Amino acid sequence: MSRLHVVSGKGGTGKTTVAAALALALATEGRRTLLVEVEGRQGIAQLFETEALPYEERKIAVAPASDGAALRASPGTESGGESPRGAGRRAGGEVHALAIDAERALLDYLQMFYKLGSAGRALKKLGAIDFATTIAPGLRDVLLTGKACEAVRRKDKNGKFVYDAVVMDAPPTGRITRFLNVNDEVAGLAKIGPIHNQAQAVMRVLKSPETAVHLVTLLEEMPVQETADGVEELRAAGIPVGGIVINMTRPALLDNGDLDIAARGARAGVAKALSQAGLGGARRGGLADRLIDPLLEQAREHAERVELERAEHAELTAIGLPTYELELLPEGVDLAGLYHLARDLRKQGPI
Repeated sequence: MSRLHVVSGKGGTGKTTVAAALALALATEGRRTLLVEVEGRQGIAQLFETEALPYEERKIAVAPASDGAALRASPGTESGGESPRGAGRRAGGEVHALAIDAERALLDYLQMFYKLGSAGRALKKLGAIDFATTIAPGLRDVLLTGKACEAVRRKDKNGKFVYDAVVMDAPPTGRITRFLNVNDEVAGLAKIGPIHNQAQAVMRVLKSPETAVHLVTLLEEMPVQETADGVEELRAAGIPVGGIVINMTRPALLDNGDLDIAARGARAGVAKALSQAGLGGARRGGLADRLIDPLLEQAREHAERVELERAEHAELTAIGLPTYELELLPEGVDLAGLYHLARDLRKQGPI
């Protein structure tokens, strides 16, 4: 069986970006990954700068080569050309993507088990499909997770797994356990029959060693607390937890000694340094003196932020899971930035 990586995180932590970077990171040395979206936001298409994803698996990128040389395939093409710099290197693998639609997934389900064919399409026109997935959220979760789990188990005609890894951009941490724990979700819907059997098959994948749920967080109080709560809930449900990705980290601009000085606010030393830098005399009321208060205020704010982030980092470390860090990209995440984050994940070891 290939491996299923489920990526969740509090809203605003960048979980979709991390899921996309992880799919690229896993698709090295000829491997194939499938990046799955289940929330209907088309966030994957935006990150890869391609058109909206249909309800079908589509190749959207070629991953970096094994030595980190970035390669890219045009959206919808079947192969990506290697840059001259990459001549002779082992080519990267492929990243495919799928936006799962609950209505279409239910039509597939009805065709698979009941051979409804055109009758199923008629139900869709009547609004019955949308009605069913709306009034039975447990069924919706079975359909969404089931499609991803099917891709994990799928084999080609030679008996080899089609994908080496499937990465799911999952719902936020606050509802990830309920979303994945489909056994409980369908308990009130069906205790026997195809729906029950499908849920059982999904849970066998989700609770197997081939599955790992990774939680994305920031070094802020609320995301860290939600991450800790999410890990506890997932463990209680028997769903394997992988690692914690600390996203958008920022470097400390001052060393420990300078941070202490900034926190205390050493006016005389700062005035002297500014004067020596040619920014006016150190006398009271001079240019250097007028610059001190704004600079010290910024330094104090920076020192406080660093101290708080260190405390949050310590809380995450105490959870006892592998942690990975991705830096904040000042210009935002474009396609080049996505490849950059993927390289950072690979450098930090297997995830």
